[in-house]
Amino acid sequence: MKISARNQLKGKIVAIDHGVTTSHVKIDIGGGSIITSAITRTSVEELKLEVGKQVYAIVKASDVMVGID
Repeated sequence: MKISARNQLKGKIVAIDHGVTTSHVKIDIGGGSIITSAITRTSVEELKLEVGKQVYAIVKASDVMVGID
């Protein structure tokens, strides 16, 4: 599979929290960093995602917001 997004972070799934329609997939990308992706529960099932599986976190965004206290 080839994709145009350049922000591809390889990691391992460390947790999957299922909601009614949305699942939160936590991916350990190393260095103590965890990325959480919110995807449909159907996508989790179709991709056969499970804890321990190697995956890519692919980030495609047009802007990044910054906030302060």
